[in-house]
Amino acid sequence: MKLIARAIPTAFAFLFAGVITGYAQQQGKPVVGLVMKSLANEFFKDMEEGAVKHVQERGDLTLIPVGMHSETDIDTQIDAVENFITKKVNAIVIAPADSRALVPPVARAIQAGIVVINIDVALDEAAKKQAGVSLAFVGPDNRLGAKMSGDVLAKALGPGGKVVIIEGNPGADNAQQRKLGFDDAVKEGQLDLLDSRTAHWETEEANTVFSNLLTAHPDIQGVMAANDSMALGVIKAIDAAGKTGQVKVIGFDNIPAVQPLLKDGKLLATIDQFGSQMAANGIDYAMKALQGEKLEGWIKTPIKLVTASGNLATASGK
Repeated sequence: MKLIARAIPTAFAFLFAGVITGYAQQQGKPVVGLVMKSLANEFFKDMEEGAVKHVQERGDLTLIPVGMHSETDIDTQIDAVENFITKKVNAIVIAPADSRALVPPVARAIQAGIVVINIDVALDEAAKKQAGVSLAFVGPDNRLGAKMSGDVLAKALGPGGKVVIIEGNPGADNAQQRKLGFDDAVKEGQLDLLDSRTAHWETEEANTVFSNLLTAHPDIQGVMAANDSMALGVIKAIDAAGKTGQVKVIGFDNIPAVQPLLKDGKLLATIDQFGSQMAANGIDYAMKALQGEKLEGWIKTPIKLVTASGNLATASGK
């Protein structure tokens, strides 16, 4: 039997997970559940692939990866955690879609004796305190990354450049931090921020949101998209409006789909936060915690600015 399940729809995943969990426990291997966000996003497909490869190389644990159908399908993530509790996995590595809504199920997992490692999106500190839980965060500096990307746009447009921000899910800490980073770049670059709207990390929603913004503000010169999936939707709207080359766009994530857009100038910059490496780190920390190591605070992971001319700057996770 293969001891690494591919990320599949949640209902079926947990029918299969019960078989895997029982088998793995008989073999004496820890079982780690990886709870990701939307697998329609290439960033999380890459995260899954990297995690699976890493576990195969380690060979000392069983991984059960699951993901959401869409970025707003928070109930699926909650169900995933609850199911992992029922299956009595040894550890859960989670990239929460909502920083507050996932705290109660995570708290129940910890109370059930399951090690939980929070990656990618930090859980809300106030909600954790209220639930009586404390756990480390393994992830990047999203505010700094957004500022690095935003600075590229500010330099390209110059003071007074008219820009808008396309935000991620408002309930997610990384969306909030990226918005703050973009705001930092706007302020320092003396840009003119016309509007800021959420598109919940989704390509098609971003396409619609930006099309409407372009109608309301036909003089937009630049767009700060909080992830590359939304940047794709924005660029599609720019092309459809016949404004190719007239509106500059930046993103975040460095997914494969934006590589041609970087080369032809449709995307000025993005941020690589090494999703596959982040999940692997989370799994490694879960195994360390299972062996008794205490993890605290923010364990920073690296980010890198990527432009058409290459990698311009790196912020270390150390």
